[in-house]
Amino acid sequence: MWALLALVSCLVGFASDPSADGQKALDEKRYADAVQNFASAIAADSKDYSAHFNLAFALSMLRRDADSAAEYRIALDIKPDLYEAQLNLGILLVRDKQPGDAVPLLQKAAAQKPSVFRPVYYLGEAQLDSGDAKSAQEAFQTALGLDPKSAFAELGLARALSKQNRLDDAAPHFRKAAELDPARRDVLLELAAADETAGKSDDAIAIYNQFPDNAVAQEHLGQLLLKADRAQEAVDHFKVAVARSPNAANRIGLVQAYLKTHQPDLALPLIGQELAASPDDYELVMLKGRIVRDQRKFEPAAAIFAQATRLRPDDWMAWSELAGVLVLADDYPNALQALDRIRALNAEKPGHLFLRAIVFDHMQETDRGSKTHHKELQAALESYQRFLELSGGADYNDEFKARQRIRIIQRELNGR
Repeated sequence: MWALLALVSCLVGFASDPSADGQKALDEKRYADAVQNFASAIAADSKDYSAHFNLAFALSMLRRDADSAAEYRIALDIKPDLYEAQLNLGILLVRDKQPGDAVPLLQKAAAQKPSVFRPVYYLGEAQLDSGDAKSAQEAFQTALGLDPKSAFAELGLARALSKQNRLDDAAPHFRKAAELDPARRDVLLELAAADETAGKSDDAIAIYNQFPDNAVAQEHLGQLLLKADRAQEAVDHFKVAVARSPNAANRIGLVQAYLKTHQPDLALPLIGQELAASPDDYELVMLKGRIVRDQRKFEPAAAIFAQATRLRPDDWMAWSELAGVLVLADDYPNALQALDRIRALNAEKPGHLFLRAIVFDHMQETDRGSKTHHKELQAALESYQRFLELSGGADYNDEFKARQRIRIIQRELNGR
């Protein structure tokens, strides 16, 4: 909501008078012609503040804001109390994200005409944008006193209160703004977002539910429902979001909802769509690998985790996932290579030692009677023992298995 004031000059003279021609061009919205006319008027009289003002206005309508601001400043240098220049330049600076420079100009304009809505309203906008929410609140309250039916002032007041973390006070004004201007009902989404940030999930959910056709609202609603362990409801809302705006965030949200509702077969095609567009997305590759692994498709999962290790060869987590799934696939030599890589990265954890022990244990069984059997048996024993040293009671089941295997292996080794 912004509009500049044109300064109408009462000019007497011939039709060829550039100021008169410029005014006619303004009236007819021929702003480029007006610029030429008023520039000619200024060339004839550089102290003509009205020519500078009207040139600034024409430039602003052509979106030449920097040139417009310069002309408004010249007009104010010539006539410092020119209300229209104070107001227009202030509005222009708000529009161009220079609210700090706009505040003093709009304060002067509002002081000149305290009963006029526009300078007070725009003063509130400038103060809010410059971070002075308390002063903005006061300006918007004054503006509403001048025009109680202004949806813009209601919204400004709502935002000023919200910036002060007074959401309970802000909420009625967000709703009033939406009521006064139904075409801008989506301002309620600002309230929902503020509620979400403040942890008022139930309030945010209630608002987002009012926008069933808004993809952004449905995505946020889905995320909130996921956090509230209402995954099945989240599925429905993410499906709407994906249908209306099939972007990565919506698809991944739906993937998460499908996984929480134990529907991995529905999640995988969505991940495939994302990977088709971003084949080097490490996190997506890892997620796909884990889903396939959980489906007990170990060899395909190993291929996916191997791709992840190529994307990030120094990320031990990818090697860890690869090692684990290779063990499940009974591919012990390659599992050992993955575990060696983890050790080389100085990322070995007790669980990796347990896997290493399992690998050597299975390999010694396969190689029984061979030259490597005794060496693999000894390596399994050492890995089990090292695992117990570092585990410290964190995994009772694996520690129990390790102790059992240690006793059996030691008996076998002592029997030689």
